Amino acid sequence: MEINEISEGDIAVLALSGQMDSNTSKQLEDVLPQRVQRAPGVVLDLSGVQYVSSAGLRVMLRGAKLARGAGHTLVLAGLTPPVSEVIQVSGFSAIFRIYANRSDALAALASQIVPSATDDRRAD
Repeated sequence: MEINEISEGDIAVLALSGQMDSNTSKQLEDVLPQRVQRAPGVVLDLSGVQYVSSAGLRVMLRGAKLARGAGHTLVLAGLTPPVSEVIQVSGFSAIFRIYANRSDALAALASQIVPSATDDRRAD
């Protein structure tokens, strides 16, 4: 699995590609907890993922719990048909907000996240 990370303001986007299984989910497990605790909004763009195993689901669930505990939001975007089916069957569609694509997810998160206080500081 490959993880490409970008920032859109205060929102972190993790674009994944490949398979998220017991051999590769450790890569996401090494990155996701820190991102969801630091960024008020995180998008997992799964448009390049064709397979998610229970190990991948476990990492996403842990990320969601950590995000919620920090008062942050983790959303999913761009689910391919096979991944969408796994998310639906596993009941994860009740846990995550899911968006058709990255743009929709970014727009939704941007509307709910207040910009950092450092963005508008003025010296008087």
